[in-house]
Amino acid sequence: MNPQARSAEQDRAAGGIQRRAVNLGDGNFARASIALKVYPKTRRIRAYLRWSDQGRTRTRYVGEVDQPTRAANLAQAWRKAQTDQLVTTEPLPEGSWASSPAVRRSMTGNRGRDTKPELRLRSALHRRGLRYRVSVRPEEQLRRTADVVFVRSQVAVFVDGCYWHGCPEHHRPSSKNTAFWRQKIDGNRIRDAETTSALEAAGWTVVRVWEHEDADEAARRIAGIVRSKS
Repeated sequence: MNPQARSAEQDRAAGGIQRRAVNLGDGNFARASIALKVYPKTRRIRAYLRWSDQGRTRTRYVGEVDQPTRAANLAQAWRKAQTDQLVTTEPLPEGSWASSPAVRRSMTGNRGRDTKPELRLRSALHRRGLRYRVSVRPEEQLRRTADVVFVRSQVAVFVDGCYWHGCPEHHRPSSKNTAFWRQKIDGNRIRDAETTSALEAAGWTVVRVWEHEDADEAARRIAGIVRSKS
C-alpha cells in the first residue's frame, strides 16, 4: 500500500483527517496514525497511536481490538483513542490545515529530518573527517532538536528551510491564508532566535545553514568552528 492509500485508510477509520490530530501544545498539532500489532500465540491484536514530534516518533498504547477485518480494527482503535482523548475531536483553529489539496500534499511531504539539504551537508562534513550525532537535543531539558550535533565541541547545527524559516533571500509569502502563514513563519523565526539564545547561554555554539547554501562551503565553515573548539 502506497503512502497516499495508507493515509486515506487512516482518514476513513478515524472519521476524517481532523480527527487524527495530537495536540503538541503552543498551538501545534501532529497528524497521528494507528498501528496494529498481532500476537500470533494469543491471537490478540493491540493498537498503538503513533505521531512525530521534533523529528522523533512517539508511540502510545491505545488498547486491544477484536474485529474481523483490518478496517474494522482501525476504526475501533480510533474510536477508543478519541474516547480516551488521546487525540483531539474538536475542530482545529481556522487555518491550521492546508488551504488546498496541493498545499496539503506539500505539508505532508515536508520531512522533519533527513531532508536533501541535510543529507548533502552531512556528506560534506563526513568527507572532511568529521563525526557527529544526527537529530538530537543538545540540551535535554530544552525541547529543541538540532540537525547535526558535535557533542564534544558543543556545536549545534540547524539546517533551515527557506520557506518555513523565512529566508530573507528566497522566502515568498503565501497568497492564500496570508495572515495565518505570516504568523506561522514569524513564530518560527522567533522560535529560532529563542533556540539560539538558549543554547548559547548553555555554552553551545549555534550554526545555522540555509537550505540554499552550498553544502561544501557550509561544511568548511562548520569544520573550522568545530576544530577551533576541540
